[in-house]
Amino acid sequence: MKIPNIDCKVEITCIVNPSEDIEKIKKSISNILPNSKIEFKNFLIYAQSKDLYSFEKFYDVIRSKKSYKTYARNLENNLKNNSTWFYVNKQAAFVEQIAICEEAGESPLGPLKVTLTSSNIDEIIDWIVFND
Repeated sequence: MKIPNIDCKVEITCIVNPSEDIEKIKKSISNILPNSKIEFKNFLIYAQSKDLYSFEKFYDVIRSKKSYKTYARNLENNLKNNSTWFYVNKQAAFVEQIAICEEAGESPLGPLKVTLTSSNIDEIIDWIVFND
């Protein structure tokens, strides 16, 4: 996999339900966005990486599962200015799996929201879903 040299910020946000273990959610995030900086405040977890290499697991899943159309649709539909986003299942992330959610309600305890921001967001979307 060739990762383009494009500045990009990758963020994951998630609401923490009172019944959830914060450490398990942090582990879920670390499993799918390694080397990210994770913060917790007021029932919200926020993780950030400024390294497009941290997006490698997502890229690999899209390739292995041939999920191009699903990701392309989500990334294009949620594109606004220089940012786009999609949801992934929080419980799947805990066991190091990436399962995209079309809607927030598909993840019983709420999803992880993955946001990509870049001045070259169109190039990043093309790399994610169309690069072979």
